[in-house]
Amino acid sequence: MNEPELPPDGRPVDVYLDLLRIRMESDDYELLLSVVRPVLRAIDEHQLPALDFALEDSRQDGLPQEIRDEAALVIATAVTGRMDNQVIELHVDDSNPIRVVTDADTASDPVRLGEIAEYIRERRQLDDELRGIAEVSGLPTDL
Repeated sequence: MNEPELPPDGRPVDVYLDLLRIRMESDDYELLLSVVRPVLRAIDEHQLPALDFALEDSRQDGLPQEIRDEAALVIATAVTGRMDNQVIELHVDDSNPIRVVTDADTASDPVRLGEIAEYIRERRQLDDELRGIAEVSGLPTDL
């Protein structure tokens, strides 16, 4: 949906949530709302660091993957104002693929996806190095 197609004063995230309400089972939609409401509130209040914690909590609740994906797309829509976001899987190493939210253009660009996977690999290496330094130094290692 393009910006001119949005109703007056309609935020893309509100339009997206309305579309999900129509498409999803009521129980699944309510579960989705329970996950995204605190995050959307944090975004509205400009408290973006709270986003990571809300998503981590949702993973611990054993949410179905479909709900997690939709929650990620709702949050991406709220942050970017775009409704063309997609959840894709990237293989960055020999472990399980990771899920990433990106726009449709990036999702269809293998070169760009390779760059993102390389960035994630480098980030993981750096995190492992920092975790090792923290451990040797007696500092917390939960980065």
